[in-house]
Amino acid sequence: MRLYIVGFGPGGTEYMTMEARHAIEDSDVVVGYTVYVDLLREYFQEKKFYTTPMKKEKERCQWAIDTAVSGKRVALVCSGDSGVYGMAGLVLELLEEEGQKLEIYVVAGVTAACSGGAVLGAPLNHDFAVISLSDLLTPWELIEKRLECAAMGDFCICLYNPSSRKRQDYLQRACKIVERYKSENTVCGYVKNIGREQQEKKILTLSQLKSEQVDMFTTVFIGNSQTIQKGEWMVTPRGYQL
Repeated sequence: MRLYIVGFGPGGTEYMTMEARHAIEDSDVVVGYTVYVDLLREYFQEKKFYTTPMKKEKERCQWAIDTAVSGKRVALVCSGDSGVYGMAGLVLELLEEEGQKLEIYVVAGVTAACSGGAVLGAPLNHDFAVISLSDLLTPWELIEKRLECAAMGDFCICLYNPSSRKRQDYLQRACKIVERYKSENTVCGYVKNIGREQQEKKILTLSQLKSEQVDMFTTVFIGNSQTIQKGEWMVTPRGYQL
C-alpha cells in the first residue's frame, strides 16, 4: 500500500525529476486534476488514470488514499511542486488511521517560481515572496495584506494565479497595491505556459504590467528595488559585485 504525492514540474518529462518519473512508473494508477493528467498521458500511456475537475480536490485526495489503502500503488500528481499550492498538505490532513498502514512519499517538483524564473534569467536571486492571487480559498483581504507586506519589505514577488475569467482585474489590483511601496519603473516579467509549446516571456515595468492581459497559466515576477534588465534577462543582484 503506497501513495506517492508527485510534483511533476511544468509539463514535459524533461522537467521532471528522476524521482518523480520513477514514482509514476512504479504506480498502478495515476490520479490528478484533469488538465494536469492530460499533460502526462502521452508519456505514461500504459497507466490507468483517474481525474477530477477543479473544486474536487478533497474528493480526489480521498480517492487516492482509499485506492492506496485497498492495495494499489497510487501516484497523486500535481503540476510544479506537490507541496507548493499542491495536494500534499490536503492528503496529510485527511489521513486518519489508514495513514498508519500506508507508505507515503511526498515527491518534490520544479515549481513555477523556479522554472519561470529560469526562463526570465534570475529574477529571484535574492529574498522573495510567493503569493497566489486566487481568492477561491484565501480571502482577498488577506491576499492584499500579504502583497502590501511583501512590497513594503522590498521583496521580489512571484505571483501565481494572476488572473482568470472571473478575476480579470486581479493583477491590476495587485500592481496598484505594490505601487504604494515600489517605483512604477520596477523591473517585472512574466512567463506564459512555462515549458510548453506556447511558452512566451516578457520583461516590462510595473507600470506597464498593470495593463497586461494574463491568465491562470502565467507566472508573474515583480522585482525589488535593485532588479535590473540586462538585455533579454531579468536579474536581481545578490550583491557579489559590491
